[in-house]
Amino acid sequence: MKTLYPIALILSLSFFVSSFKTSENEILLHKKTSTIATIYNSDSDVDALSNDFFKRYSDLKKYKSDVMSLYKNRTLGTIWFDEDDINEFGSVLYEKAKKTNDLAIPYQNEIDALFSSSESKLSKTDADMLLSSLYVAYAKKTNSDSKKKVSYDAMLKDFLNYSTIEEATASTTTVDAKVEYDQYYKLQDVLKKYKKMERSNKWKPIVPEETHYKDLRPDAVSKTIAQVRTRLYLLGDLKTNSKSDVYDRELMDAVMKYKVRNGFKPNYILAEEHIKEMNVPLSDKMETLKLNMERCRAISAQIAASDEYVLVNVPSYELIYVKNGKVQLTSSVFVGAPLTKTTIFNGEIDRIVFSPYWTVPQSIVNNELKGKIAADKNYLADKNMEIVNGQVRQKPGPDNSLGLVKFMFPNPDDIYMHDTPSKTLFDFEKRTFSHGCINVKMAKELAIAMLKDYPEWTPDKIDKAMEGKTENSFKLSKKVPIYITYFTSLVNENGEIGFYQDVYERDSDLSKTLLPQSEVVAN
Repeated sequence: MKTLYPIALILSLSFFVSSFKTSENEILLHKKTSTIATIYNSDSDVDALSNDFFKRYSDLKKYKSDVMSLYKNRTLGTIWFDEDDINEFGSVLYEKAKKTNDLAIPYQNEIDALFSSSESKLSKTDADMLLSSLYVAYAKKTNSDSKKKVSYDAMLKDFLNYSTIEEATASTTTVDAKVEYDQYYKLQDVLKKYKKMERSNKWKPIVPEETHYKDLRPDAVSKTIAQVRTRLYLLGDLKTNSKSDVYDRELMDAVMKYKVRNGFKPNYILAEEHIKEMNVPLSDKMETLKLNMERCRAISAQIAASDEYVLVNVPSYELIYVKNGKVQLTSSVFVGAPLTKTTIFNGEIDRIVFSPYWTVPQSIVNNELKGKIAADKNYLADKNMEIVNGQVRQKPGPDNSLGLVKFMFPNPDDIYMHDTPSKTLFDFEKRTFSHGCINVKMAKELAIAMLKDYPEWTPDKIDKAMEGKTENSFKLSKKVPIYITYFTSLVNENGEIGFYQDVYERDSDLSKTLLPQSEVVAN
């Protein structure tokens, strides 16, 4: 679990930690502080650092008191960051501010750089305080007609409070009522159903009959089965509830439906992990729905404007390709491991490369290959690899780590989508195996679908290009938007809700970072 620091500590120490980005004044200010205890308890140090910030960003001085009030009573650190990445609320704020008429965004170039593919030179502290200043400017603009005294700190708490987030954005700001991405409304409909279900008091914990739980399989007889049947009836996977304690054909179909929509391996086994998932409180499910509704807001405008796009959702390990408003292809994927996470961002696919070379990242060479090469003189040849200009690369072929086709979209993290020879990895439920790139099970089918508007790229030509002999790169005349997202709940085409594992702990981290637990208001 990541360590979270008080804002006073961050304001004082982050200048030192990222001193290569700081001014001489910031370094001198850091030298004035002595110990962590002194930093934490000294308002004067915080005042000195905030004075320095507003001196360097003089156009923000008029917002100083309101900005600092946002941090005053917070026991946690930054407001707009989740670890080293800007969180969903920061993205929502940025998008809403850009859409607000007659709002002059202070230091717009610096703020734009935080959300672009180019690397920002700002320290995390400066970036967070710039976004807080943007928040105050946005709140002042959207509440300019209010005659009441506005507490921007209270508004911020409402905005960041997951339990009231959809109401808060409507009541504290002049948010545009329509969200273009219809997934928002689908999640909202599910939320209403879950609230109704909660009020009915029919949701009861499943208590396994067995002291030491054993997997339940078809034809099993158990009181646990009857409870599972009731749960799947409430969730809509069963149309009727016979209350039978026999694991019959009807329940088998319902279990399969439940597993598929929630990203579990499609079989009829009811393991302990499935019972635990069914026992997640409705209140937790509703919090997840609200959070993902806000994620819809963050990408709503871009998706609505795209007649063609690829969407990869990390928690569900799934890719969809949409064209003319219809899903053309759905494919399983596997993504970055927790230590090499797949980056969440938007981009544009501009090239498809058949039978690609794989230039091995130097980090992999240093950490994984050097020892193997030293121990086995034939290692490179056996792996169809070579050294070119000091870099290790793998030649095209069926065993190439990128498979037989890759999809390129420029980004600072140098990640892309590609085929893979490791097809058996798609059989796992939790598919976090890569160094950050997205491995696509139906990569060939995706290439065929995306190239339908290019008559020269017939299926036969694609087959030949994927023979693994010579790299063949094709530049798309029309770039295809790609959205790499992090939705832990989504409604599928059949109107069925799916909840997925928070594989990178983005939900839990945001929940703990954005609002102290003592301030969470229950519905």
